[in-house]
Parts: sequence; C-alpha cells; structure tokens
Amino acid sequence: MTAFLIVLALVALLVIVTLVKSVRVVQQQTVGIVERFGKFRTGLQPGLNLLTPYVDKVRYTIDMREQVVAFPPQGVITEDNLMVSIDSVIYFQVNDPVRATYEISNYIQAIEQLTMTTLRNIIGGMDLEQTLTSREEINEKLRYVLDEATGKWGIRVNRVELRSIDPPPSIQDSMEKQMRADRDKRAAILTAEGMRQSAVLSAEGQKQSAILTAEGDKQSRILRAEAERQARILKAQGEAQAITTVFNAIHAGKPDQGLLAYQYLQMLPSIAQGDANKLWIVPSEIGDALKGLGSAVGQVAGIPAKAEGTWQAPELSNGEVPELDSTGATTGAPAAAVAEADNAVREAIAAAENAAVGNRGQIPVTPSVPPQSVTPTQEPPAAEPPQR
Repeated sequence: MTAFLIVLALVALLVIVTLVKSVRVVQQQTVGIVERFGKFRTGLQPGLNLLTPYVDKVRYTIDMREQVVAFPPQGVITEDNLMVSIDSVIYFQVNDPVRATYEISNYIQAIEQLTMTTLRNIIGGMDLEQTLTSREEINEKLRYVLDEATGKWGIRVNRVELRSIDPPPSIQDSMEKQMRADRDKRAAILTAEGMRQSAVLSAEGQKQSAILTAEGDKQSRILRAEAERQARILKAQGEAQAITTVFNAIHAGKPDQGLLAYQYLQMLPSIAQGDANKLWIVPSEIGDALKGLGSAVGQVAGIPAKAEGTWQAPELSNGEVPELDSTGATTGAPAAAVAEADNAVREAIAAAENAAVGNRGQIPVTPSVPPQSVTPTQEPPAAEPPQR
C-alpha cells in the first residue's frame, strides 16, 4: 500500500511538471525564441502557447518595445587636437527577434562600441567650434551609420542624442572669458546705440521746440506789429479828428481882437512863473501894447485878420451851436454874460499893469559862486515892445 502511494505521487508530480513545461504564457510586446534540441524551432507570440515538453525550450525572451540606452562619456579628439568628453543616448527597437538573437551575441554592447567608433570618426573631422555648434549634424550622421550597421541584426536605430560635449577645463575657462568679453562688447554696443538714439531724439525734440518757438515769436511779432499799426492809425485818425474839430470850432466861433488880447493877458502870469526865471521885465508901454495888440496879432503870419469861409462848429452836449453877431455878442445870449467877459478882461489888464509897476527898476540878484567854479551870468535880452 505504501509503495503504491509513492508511485502514485511520483506519477502525479510528473504530470504536473509535464503540464508546466507544455504551457508557456508570453507577455505583450515580447517574443520567446523556442529551440528544439538546440535548434531554432519557432517564436512564441504574446498569449498562451503550448510546447512539447522535454523537447522544446524557450531559450531567449526578446523585448520588442523601443529601448533607450545611455552610454558613459567617451573621450574624443577633435581635428584641432583637443580632447572632448561626449556621452550619448541611443533609441533603438528590435524588428527581427531571430536576427537579434542569432546574428549578434550582445546587441547592446555592439551598439555601444559602434557608437564610440562612429563618434571618433565624425568628431575627428571637426574642430572644437564646429563640434559645439553642430549637434544636429552629428546626431544625424551617427544615426545613419548606426541604422545601416544594425539593420542586419534586426535592429532599427530611431534616434541618437548627444547629451553633453565637455571640452577641457582650460578650454572652458577660455571660452567663458571669450563669451564674457563678447557679451560686454554687445552690452557696450547696445549702450552706445541707446545713447545715440537718445541724443538723436533729444536733438529732434530741441529742433521741434526751436521751430515752434520761432513760429510763436514770428506770430507774436506779426500780431504786435499789426496791433501797433492799428494803434498808430487810430491815434492819427483821432488827432486828425481833434485838430479838425478844434479848427472848425475856432472858425465857427469867429474870434475877434478882444478875445486874442484876453488870451495874451492870461499867458503873462504863466510866463513869470517857474524857478528858472531870474528876471522878468514888463515894458512900460504895456498900455499902448495892449491897445495895438489886436492889430499886432492880426499881422502875425498864418492868422488872418478875418476868418472867411463856412465852418461847421462842433456840436455841444445839448445839440446847440452858439453863434456870434457882428458886435461880438452871442446871438440869443444874455447881456450879463457879455458884461462878465468885459469885466474879466479889465481885471486882467489891471493885474498886468500892477505887475509892471512893481517890477520896474529891479536889478536881478546873481547868487555867489566859489572862485574855482565861477560861471558868467548872462542877462536875458530885453523884450522888444510890441509894434503898433
């Protein structure tokens, strides 16, 4: 009984192991390489697959997804004999799992070595400046060479990227100094350009300001000259109207010899006034002079003995124009006004005679002057008696 159970257990175990070896589950985007007695038989597709137990064996499992491999930095010499350190990243995908398994023993290591040799060939034909500024060109050349070389391995290189290109520390320091100098140069150029633009704009503003100021001054002078011209014209017209009015008023009033004598006597006291008058001589023939005043004034050039013509007198405030008759009295005026005018004339004549009697025989007193500044005093010429 015990031996039977042991045999039964061994048979059950064998069945279980056989089932496990007969069934294989493959993940998505994965291909299993099956060998029978060491020879390739088939490739297992994703899902549940049945195998011949103890005969078929899954030797490799190939990932069909796109893979990314980063290679460590490698030293590469440029055309100008400078060592630069370059690390790269390769993006590839397995297209044929059978070739990737049997055409190359380790395709990742093969891709790494191929990348290093290709980089040396490409960078060796460029100087440092081209190497630093030609990343796209290097990536494209490297991808083309790798894709062509790995095609027979069942691998397609989709993309190649250079992560960093590091020149030697001394070169980096020189490059930083050069870059700093170049930036300082551009900053100085931009500063000078800004100052130039500012100066140009300031000059334009000053020019516009000067033009506007000149235009304003021109307009102001024109307006002032126009105003002055108008003022002079108005002033001249006013003076002309005033002279015409006075001239017409005098001729319309028909003045006689008595009025002229009265005006002369009114001016005599004004002649005697003033601080500069040191001597005033009234002729003794003042009476005779007054008698012949009318005839003397009438003989003055420019004053006719009798006004002729028709003259329009200025209008008074009430609109009436007084007229004189042949006797010298105002037509329609009361006799009291005429008498008052005669009395005023007599009083003026009497005042002139009294002033002549009081000043007769007086000698002018000359103020004393120091010897060093003596100035001869000249007496004014004696007034000539008026002609009869």
